Amino acid sequence: MEGFSAVVTGGAQGIGKAITMALVEAGMHVVILDHDEEACREAERELSQPGRSVIAIGGDAASETDVRSAVAAALKLGKGLRAAVANTGISVHKPVTELGLDEWNQVLAVNLTAPFLLAKHAAANLARRDGAMVLIGSSRSVMSEPDWEAYGASKGGVVALAHALAVSLGPRVRVNCVSPGWIATGEWQAASRRRKPELSEQDHTQHPAGRVGTPPDVARLVRFLLSDEAGFITGGHYLVDGGMTRKMIYA
Repeated sequence: MEGFSAVVTGGAQGIGKAITMALVEAGMHVVILDHDEEACREAERELSQPGRSVIAIGGDAASETDVRSAVAAALKLGKGLRAAVANTGISVHKPVTELGLDEWNQVLAVNLTAPFLLAKHAAANLARRDGAMVLIGSSRSVMSEPDWEAYGASKGGVVALAHALAVSLGPRVRVNCVSPGWIATGEWQAASRRRKPELSEQDHTQHPAGRVGTPPDVARLVRFLLSDEAGFITGGHYLVDGGMTRKMIYA
């Protein structure tokens, strides 16, 4: 990974920021595509290291033009594009009978169309360098609470998209999906919104791992899956949830 570049959508804050940091620490240059201008500027300043560039582009990961621009920027860095991470996600929480079609379409655009666009425009260049992609799903793809239909459907689609891409783009490009569970991201936001998470003992103990997750918990797996050490791993779906989806909880 040393000296190559990566594109991380939604990479300026939250889990995406931790992924960007992990890739920079692995020696990569990273181009971020994120809609939050404040977070973009902070990520550039905080994450760049000598000889390892972080370029943050303010834009829409569901815009084909913006995705194309981010990929083009990554091709100009170091040895060229070798990794891509589709990390964007939004949600609308309301009863399905009240969910507007425009809201449904917006969630699917950001959560599912955006990974498709990144794959479309990164695939050929990733193949030239035996690269890899990781799509960020969610534990909501395998479990549900009431009134999360748009989010759950979109993230279920991400899981399926990942294994479809693995088959279509292999063997030159590996594609995997990582689905976080409960991850406390408050300390990984833009400075104006940064805060310590308020978590109870019960929040932690409902996880067999004994705690709520943090963005680096996800980022370390993503970095591994993008590396040559994961060269025989493709088409997989990996829950990073502290075991929460395996534990039965009785009211």
